[in-house]
Amino acid sequence: MNQEKIITKLEEIVGKDFASNKEEDLYIYSQDPGASEPRPANYVIMPENVEEVQKIVQLANKEQIPVIPMGGGLTLSGLIIPVKGGIVMDMKRMNKIIEINEFSRYALIEAGVTTGQLLSHLNKQYPNLQPPIPDAPPSATVAGNVLIHGSGYLSQRHGDHGAMINGLEVVLPNGDICKLGSCATSDYWFSRGPIPDFIGMFISSFGIMGIITKLSLKLYPKPKFRDIIFGMLKDPKDLPNLLLSVTKQRFTEDLLLGMQDKPDWMKGYIFIMTYITGDTQEEIDQHTKLLKKIYRKNNARFMNAPDKMHKIYMEKPIFAAGAADYRKGGGFEYVGAFMPLEKIPEAYLKAAEISKKYGIPPTIGSRLMSGTHTIILFVSYSFNRANPKDMENARNALHETNELALELGGIPWKVEFAGQQLVLEKMDPNYKKLLKTLKNTLDPNGIMNPGNWEVK
Repeated sequence: MNQEKIITKLEEIVGKDFASNKEEDLYIYSQDPGASEPRPANYVIMPENVEEVQKIVQLANKEQIPVIPMGGGLTLSGLIIPVKGGIVMDMKRMNKIIEINEFSRYALIEAGVTTGQLLSHLNKQYPNLQPPIPDAPPSATVAGNVLIHGSGYLSQRHGDHGAMINGLEVVLPNGDICKLGSCATSDYWFSRGPIPDFIGMFISSFGIMGIITKLSLKLYPKPKFRDIIFGMLKDPKDLPNLLLSVTKQRFTEDLLLGMQDKPDWMKGYIFIMTYITGDTQEEIDQHTKLLKKIYRKNNARFMNAPDKMHKIYMEKPIFAAGAADYRKGGGFEYVGAFMPLEKIPEAYLKAAEISKKYGIPPTIGSRLMSGTHTIILFVSYSFNRANPKDMENARNALHETNELALELGGIPWKVEFAGQQLVLEKMDPNYKKLLKTLKNTLDPNGIMNPGNWEVK
C-alpha cells in the first residue's frame, strides 16, 4: 500500500486532524531533546482511545510499518526516535484521569496523562494524597516515567516508580487488548498479584512489547510537614556510610546528591539534600537536629542554604535540573545508571574525569531508591545544539559513562541504542535468548519500535 493510501487509512481511524505525513508535522517527531541523531518519521498519529490504538496496530501489522509510542517526548536518549521510520503514535489525547481510589490509594489513568496534570488534580480534589513525580518538567507523562523505571519524588522510601504500578492495559503487537495485574480478574486496579506478574515485561522494554493505554499507579499519604536539610561533603569515600546512617531514620522521605563545577562556589563539594517529614513543626525541628549530628559524624557539614535554593529544591517537580543548560546551548544529555551503593565513590571520581576529558564541567548527581538498596547515578552533559562537535563530545562522553557503569557493576538506565548494545554484550546469554524469544513471539512482524533491544 502506498503512502497516500496509508495516511487515508490512518485518517479514517482517528480523523483528519490527528494524522499526518506532512514534513512540517513530522519534523519534531524525528528527534528528541538529547544528542541522538535525528531519524525521519513517515507518519504521526494521535489516537483518542484504546480501540483506535488497536486499529492502528492492526493496520501496521498488515502493512509491515513500524510503530513508535510516544508520551511527553522527554527521554533524551533516542527511545522515541523512529530508527527505521514508521508511525510515531503520540498518546497526548489519551489524557483522562479515570478514577482516584482513596481507600486502596491508586490513580487509574490513561497513558497521555502528564505528571503536572495528575499532581494538580490531586492537590485540588484529594489534598491528602500524593503521587510519585520524576525530576522532569510537568509535561512528562506518568506512563512515560514509570515505564522506564523512572525515579524521583518518593523513590527513597518506595523504590523506582516502575515498582509503583498496580496494573496495565496494553495493546499487544498483534492488536489484542490485554489487562495485567489485579484488573485482569477484578474491577479494582489495586495490586499486581497474587497471579503471574507480566507487568515487568513492559518496563524498560521501550515499547517493543506493546503499547500501554491505561495504568494504575500507587498513591501515598501526604505528610503534614516537609522540609529539606542541606549538607556538604568533601570526600566521596564518606558517602556510603553517610547514606546508610541517614536512611536509618524513618523520617527521611527522599535523598538527593549533587556535584558540579558550575557555579564556581559549588566546585569541590558533594551536596546532600535530605528531605524530611513530620506531623508537627516540632518533629521537623527534632529531625533537623538529629540530621546535623549524623552529618558531622560522617565528615559532612550542615549548609544553611539561601532561600532561593531552598525554594527550588522544595518544588514538585524539581526544576533544579535546568542548571544543566548553563552553557545556554539548548542541549542537555545525560547518562543514568542504577548502581550498588559501595561503587558510588569511584563512579563520582571517574565520571568527573570523563566530563573533563571532553571539556564539559562535571555535573553529577544521585538519588537513593528503597533505602540504600539501589542508588541511581546521573551525569549531565550540556552542549550547544548548533555545534556538531559539541554534540559529538556529548555522545562520546555518554558512551564512555555507560561503559564505566557496566565496569563498576551498574546497569545503564533508559539507555540509547549504542548503550543498549553494551548492556546486551554484558548480559547473561540465556537472558538474551529469553528476551529475543519473548519479543519475536509477541511481535513476529517486528513492528514495535524496531532498533531497540535488538539481540544480534
